[in-house]
Amino acid sequence: MNNRRTLLVAALAAAVSFSAHAKDPKELVIGTSSGPYADQLKLGIKPILEKQGYKVKLVEFNDYIQPNFALAEGSLDANVFQHIIYLNKFSTDHKLALSELIKIPTAPIAIYSKKHKSLNEVKDGTTIALPNDPTNQARALVLLDQQGWIKLREKTDPLKASERDIAAYNKKIKLLPLEAAQLPRSLQDVDFAFINGNYAVASGLKLKDSLLREKISPAYANLVAIRTADKDKQFAKDIAAAYRSREFLELTNKYFTDYAKTDYQLALEK
Repeated sequence: MNNRRTLLVAALAAAVSFSAHAKDPKELVIGTSSGPYADQLKLGIKPILEKQGYKVKLVEFNDYIQPNFALAEGSLDANVFQHIIYLNKFSTDHKLALSELIKIPTAPIAIYSKKHKSLNEVKDGTTIALPNDPTNQARALVLLDQQGWIKLREKTDPLKASERDIAAYNKKIKLLPLEAAQLPRSLQDVDFAFINGNYAVASGLKLKDSLLREKISPAYANLVAIRTADKDKQFAKDIAAAYRSREFLELTNKYFTDYAKTDYQLALEK
């Protein structure tokens, strides 16, 4: 695994054509996941930074693992795909010095179906796909509990809920944990699927067509992550300022209307 990871990160570094230790400070490499967060960068953040003289390279990943390794090992200057719970757990588990820079407008996790038009159509034997990574699976289980399909044990931490915390099934449903990126494809085979907002949008689904959306808490708002050692560097301040700008707020209102806005965007609108 370590050899594979090292080779992948080395290949990424070669692909972007410059070393993190000997490159122009005006050259930035930002990793992201395909879909809305890549679109936010392409349409909003990249143009703002380029007006300030930066050369910005975007690298898209199709998993939640490699972007943090690539950031920690220097192939990326920042990444945009995760929330603070995932970042903290991943950084702790792998002993990586990564930190949150700023939260961003976030698409909620939601329930979709191509076989049913209502959640009232759930019955015995209904199959429900949900993320298999712990933090996003917890979000899905909390929504299932709120919907009354399952009962979580008393005093279950909603940020850490797992299948082991299910005290009872109020509906005889079958849960099918899958990698988050595979969930949109699962709609052909299951009754309902919990799909992260970025993968839903990237697959052509519309947030407004979901059957149930979570109300995003600050813990699940996506963020820009950087190396902890870079928090006070000028490029980090400029990335944060780009997200805080009125220009980016206008883009959010135009293209990302169903997303949960950040506190700084809500303050700008007042």
